[in-house]
Amino acid sequence: MANDRGPRRATRRRRTSQSAYEFERLVAESLDGLPERFRQRLANVAVVVEDEPSPEEQDETGHDQSEPLFGLYQGTPLTARGSGYGMVLPDKITIFRGPIERFCRSRREMRWEVRRTVVHEFAHHFGIDDDHLDELGI
Repeated sequence: MANDRGPRRATRRRRTSQSAYEFERLVAESLDGLPERFRQRLANVAVVVEDEPSPEEQDETGHDQSEPLFGLYQGTPLTARGSGYGMVLPDKITIFRGPIERFCRSRREMRWEVRRTVVHEFAHHFGIDDDHLDELGI
């Protein structure tokens, strides 16, 4: 199974405190806001919220561990699945609360960054790489 297909990263650091429940609501709102045609293709994708990325998750990205990691897609993109693909665990998208909270200066900015991160990681599920996402501004 292919691993990280591109993390969401940033370098700015601020602190906006938010409860875990409120943060999970932002993630749920972002998922609900995805167009129906995309949500229909997400049957075997687990979305989880973690406080911080583990050192192993940071290592998977191949980037400097001092850079904050907002989200991580782990799985096999739809575009890379062949006819023999099956009987596998769900793909996993992890959204990291701590780095996003430290990066954002306001709740409004946090809502926007959570949505951007969710869209970014789901784009990897659909086979869109980081270079193309940068061209699209995502």
